[in-house]
Amino acid sequence: MTTKTLLASAAASALIVASGPALADCPIKVGVLHSLSGSMAISETTLRDVMLMLVEQQNAAGGLLGCEIEAIVVDPASDWPLFAERARELLTVNEVDVMFGAWTSVSRKAVLPVLEELNGLMFYPVQYEGQESSRNVFYTGAAPNQQAIPAVDYFLEELGVESFALLGTDYVYPRTTNAILESYLLSKGIAAEDIFVNYTPFGHSDWSTIVSDVVALGAGGKQVGVISTINGDANIGFYTELAAQGVSADDIPVVAFSVGEEELSGLDTSRLVGHLAAWNYFMSADTPENEAFIAAWHEFIGDTNRVTNDPMEAHYIGFNMWVNAVEAAGTTDVDAVREAMWGQEFPNLTGGTAVMLPNHHLAKPVLIGEIRADGQFDIISQTGEVEGAAWTPYLDESATLVSDWQELGCGMFDTATETCVQLTSNY
Repeated sequence: MTTKTLLASAAASALIVASGPALADCPIKVGVLHSLSGSMAISETTLRDVMLMLVEQQNAAGGLLGCEIEAIVVDPASDWPLFAERARELLTVNEVDVMFGAWTSVSRKAVLPVLEELNGLMFYPVQYEGQESSRNVFYTGAAPNQQAIPAVDYFLEELGVESFALLGTDYVYPRTTNAILESYLLSKGIAAEDIFVNYTPFGHSDWSTIVSDVVALGAGGKQVGVISTINGDANIGFYTELAAQGVSADDIPVVAFSVGEEELSGLDTSRLVGHLAAWNYFMSADTPENEAFIAAWHEFIGDTNRVTNDPMEAHYIGFNMWVNAVEAAGTTDVDAVREAMWGQEFPNLTGGTAVMLPNHHLAKPVLIGEIRADGQFDIISQTGEVEGAAWTPYLDESATLVSDWQELGCGMFDTATETCVQLTSNY
């Protein structure tokens, strides 16, 4: 089947109200829940595409449990309540066996009650703020200790940053991440007056005043650094304004948590050289596994200019772990697959091995990348595998919490009282 035919078929299947066979009958259905329109389409459309590639590859390898896999694609259109509606449709109308989807935390949290009510299963591929561990979600992106904290450490230890501007889009991920980072910075001796926090709406475009305010932070001679949790197409305006005001990475370095190769492909990056991003993967990783992945992607998409990025690798790891767990369980039953997921291992594209932990987070390396003129990243720092933590010790409300679905059967276990606080997620 050609790429064009597969994309058309998957898109059409999203519009069909199918009675469908029971779960675990053929075909095995995979729901793809990513925004293909609206402010987040700049980031999420590629994740739809890579899921179609992974399904096509698995079918070419013989399918799963003797069945073809069918991708059911829907478009929640960057509308957070619509994510919940589309998730419910996937589970009750299309009867999917698993979902791969969401980008923003507000969209993920919209889906959580649906997953937990209907015992669905979702793989979430994007870095997020932590403070959550659902029995119905496997988090294949970075937790704060696998991205935000290491990035701040790099600013403190390598760049000597003394004054921090925490700039984010106004929703749960930036607000919670910045609350964690504020507490962490204070614990590292950064004064409260040297921490500037600002939030803007999705799609924000006028960055002149904010960038001027950030520049003014350095008036006293302190080195300023920007921690960016700006999401979606607002990044275009932010980086454009930095360049317009003549702010280089030497003046004020920016480390971004939601800007990768895909977002940079729409920018003139020649003026952004030296700014940073923290992820668990970069396209420039020099490994045989990554070379093969990029070649397969370019062949599938039919465009050698299309980039790869971190959430794509997260879907690659998550999908393959799910396939292996289904094969180990001999069924697509959610409860059986969940148990088979704990301890699953799969090679990272950057070297080493990802491991699924009992807290439904991965152990993965942390990478810091420096923007090049061609829109790619030079990897300037890479750790060994870091175990993702569902709960941070830097906020009082979570300092004593741990997640362990395998032994404790609880995602919010209080080690101080030795009790399970609750089994459902904190929406």
